[in-house]
Amino acid sequence: MKIQKATLSRSSDTYLPARSTEVSRISRNLDPEIHPFERAREYTRALNATKLERVFAAPFVGQLGNGHGDGVYSLAKNTRRINAVASGSGDGVIKLWDLTSREQLLSVAAHKGIVKGLTVTLDGNLLSCGMDSTVKLWDVLASNASAPIKTFLGSSGFTGIDHHRSSPTFATSSAKVEIWDLGRSKPIADLSWGADNVSTVKFNQSEQSILASAGSDRSIIIHDTRSSSPVQKLVTAMRTNAISWNPMEAFVFAAANEDYNTYLYDMRKLSRSLNVYKNHVKAVMDVDFSPTGQELVTGSYDKTIRIFRTRDGHSRDIYHTKRMQRLFCVKYTMDSKYIISGSDEGNVRIWRADAASRSNVKSARQRAKLEYDDALKERYKNMPEIRRISRHRHVPAHVKNAADTMKIEIASRERKEDNMRKRSAKGSMAFSKEREKHIVGVATKDT
Repeated sequence: MKIQKATLSRSSDTYLPARSTEVSRISRNLDPEIHPFERAREYTRALNATKLERVFAAPFVGQLGNGHGDGVYSLAKNTRRINAVASGSGDGVIKLWDLTSREQLLSVAAHKGIVKGLTVTLDGNLLSCGMDSTVKLWDVLASNASAPIKTFLGSSGFTGIDHHRSSPTFATSSAKVEIWDLGRSKPIADLSWGADNVSTVKFNQSEQSILASAGSDRSIIIHDTRSSSPVQKLVTAMRTNAISWNPMEAFVFAAANEDYNTYLYDMRKLSRSLNVYKNHVKAVMDVDFSPTGQELVTGSYDKTIRIFRTRDGHSRDIYHTKRMQRLFCVKYTMDSKYIISGSDEGNVRIWRADAASRSNVKSARQRAKLEYDDALKERYKNMPEIRRISRHRHVPAHVKNAADTMKIEIASRERKEDNMRKRSAKGSMAFSKEREKHIVGVATKDT
């Protein structure tokens, strides 16, 4: 057989670099028949990547300055700046922090008593409210901010405050929900509906005329500022402590509840929650969505922080330290890479949102390796060994003991319901749905 010369030759341009400084090309044949052990090698790499992720997990970054002299009960972040956060304590002191240097930029005795709420205005100023029935406006950029720019007087102690995203108005919660204008000294609207005391109020960041409030009568109320009236009310089995709107889905919000759970709701259908976030063993005091809307963080009375993926019901990570006491406020930073927490012992702490990530500059090769490892971990996340390693966490003894006790109580309750169902007429005792059993009822303003 005669062999043509052209079949035995190939151009060097296909495998040799044009210049000596370029990287040589590597020819690869991706035919799966030639690589029979590809899945085995990928599984081993995924297992090693999961182990290394747990080895390098170091969520705690540090604390801001020397903290407060009393417990930290409110936090506020500037949505137009990444490195600025304000905190308010139980002794009435407000402090402004620089997250880059972790140093204190401003400290002022703002209120007589506990600071219940903080929010940032459109021009970067700070609004604070307290149980002394005052709302104060502070110019945090001024060299001397010992005195407020303006003071608003209320009829009772304030429990929460939030600013509108695009107009110079803000909402406060006290014995009622009120809308204020920065140019006026009196409220311009009253949106209260039935509750003796309103604990929190939050503006929707997308549908800017919508806001939600939670009351002492275990209610969550949706308000519309265009009609100056509440729209609908949801009553739950236990009280709601905090509310956070999803920045990417205008109709979705999360509510931190006293029954140890956080609930995700769609304001278009409040008769059923979209998801239930579990794992806390005491009341959930605060909740905040990440700027991407894909995750949320919760702070609890059980002295732990938990991070949840929006679609999952159980936390992907838990943060705690020996000295950190009960959590009252948590916030995501605007780049979604860090979490700020304020606790009862007076410290403001910074945590990594991803415990194993680092903020140093990475080369293209490092980034490609990290993306490859993440893809492998996602592909093999349901394998028993990888799932066990990725989910394992060391928790404080009191959390572990309380979780074990809760499991026994839940199993006992379910066993009792099963026994009652067996001894009842067929169909007379329906199964309780997990996403609906905490809801007492839903009402509209007309009803």
